[in-house]
Amino acid sequence: MFLSAIVFGLLGSFHCVGMCGPIAFMLPIDRKNKTKGFFQILSYHFGRLFTYSLIGLLFGFLGKGFYFFGFQQQISIAVGVFMILFILFPKVFKKINFSKKISRLIFKVKNALGQELKNKRNDTFFTIGFLNGFLPCGLVYMALFGALATTNAFFGSLYMFLFGLGTIPLMTSVVYVGNFTKGAFRKKIQKTIPVIVVFIGFLFILRGLGLGIPYISPTPVLEVVSANNACH
Repeated sequence: MFLSAIVFGLLGSFHCVGMCGPIAFMLPIDRKNKTKGFFQILSYHFGRLFTYSLIGLLFGFLGKGFYFFGFQQQISIAVGVFMILFILFPKVFKKINFSKKISRLIFKVKNALGQELKNKRNDTFFTIGFLNGFLPCGLVYMALFGALATTNAFFGSLYMFLFGLGTIPLMTSVVYVGNFTKGAFRKKIQKTIPVIVVFIGFLFILRGLGLGIPYISPTPVLEVVSANNACH
């Protein structure tokens, strides 16, 4: 499951370059002092990872509630189905509008982000990354549903941390050289992302079905405990 988070991050970073690449390229880093610039970029990434981990913590905690009421397998299946539907029927999900309160919140985040890009304080880069993590992104939503399926607050946070970790290599390259992923190569990657999402969606469904396949679809814990009790 956690491998899917890294895969989301690595492949999703090609999508992130288009969405958040301009923000990364506009970071007011010190390009004369390479060491200082490196730590400024690191602070920016740490801010993003902190936001992802925080949101993952909340979704993992929510998933724990489902687990408490015995819905661990059902939530895993639901997450997998949602991922597949999101890819097969993208136009349906695009028609879903944010509520006014959420739209206003996103607007405020963008304004705050714009203001921070003009600053060069020590905490500027962490703040930019922190705010960047709240911007709407389809791949982040997919990762969050993966965090929900962990049904554990800590694992949900870890899932999102690994997702963010996977985006770092390409997003760091953008800071230095700009958007170099234009052209046929980027198009091929963009076409690969939906296939990977559907594949991971099927993995979540298999995990929820509990078919007794080690690592892929393990037998539910309750069934294992019941079987052991029956032996005595």
